[in-house]
Amino acid sequence: MLVEARLEPRALIRTLFTLENQFGRERSVRNAPRTLDLDLIAHGRIVSDDPELTLPHPRAHERLFVMGPLAQIAPDWRHPVLGASAGELAARASVGRDARPA
Repeated sequence: MLVEARLEPRALIRTLFTLENQFGRERSVRNAPRTLDLDLIAHGRIVSDDPELTLPHPRAHERLFVMGPLAQIAPDWRHPVLGASAGELAARASVGRDARPA
């Protein structure tokens, strides 16, 4: 989903975590099953390697289930580090090939 937000990245990720918690998400161990998983893929052209929030998301470009839908709703979006478009990244994605959009 593409959204417009007036929050700064750290405030936005905290808001997403709050929403996850409201839907019963418990953060126990890394990659544990979850009731809801909200990720911040990018925030404009911001690049951050902060321990609290890495932007753009460090693995989003590898995941077809992220890049495929993004290419459909924002085909001109460009990865702020790699410079490739969402469509180019979707074509190269190696994770989630079974999630190819119809």
